[in-house]
Amino acid sequence: MARVTVSIGSNIEREHHVRACLDALADTFDALRLSRVYESEPVGFEDGRNFYNLVATFDSDWSVGELAAWCKRLEFANGRRPDSPKFSPRTLDVDLLTVGDLCGEHDRIALPRAEIRHHAFVLKPLAELLPDARHPQDDIRYTELWAAFDADDQALWPVEFVWREHHLPLA
Repeated sequence: MARVTVSIGSNIEREHHVRACLDALADTFDALRLSRVYESEPVGFEDGRNFYNLVATFDSDWSVGELAAWCKRLEFANGRRPDSPKFSPRTLDVDLLTVGDLCGEHDRIALPRAEIRHHAFVLKPLAELLPDARHPQDDIRYTELWAAFDADDQALWPVEFVWREHHLPLA
């Protein structure tokens, strides 16, 4: 079993699609833990709709390819189109961040995901959820990476979010 981390984001019907994603994760994987939900301004998008973002971790013995395919199927089941432009609004975005301590390309997926170091909406919830965990490539704790991160141009703030009658985070 490997600990898997994924980032979750939505800027179309945010509450609905984030809840649908969390339901699917809880119904499929063991030991699900969640960060709080953050609202963030879009990075690189022309459409100005803000996102809801969070990070989830769970245990799985699936291969990287199986995990990535499952994430894509979940996105498509929630209305994301495979031909949509890269920086366009989205109902759901689910990205593999880490799978255990794997580094490098696995099943054509680069791990750990580079966005961990570049986007506040990924790093802050990851550091919150797994404060003592370490980045697989350089063995630096996520909390240390967050402390050194310059988030001045990437505004995000926690939002009240209820899922299955629980206020996040559940961790």
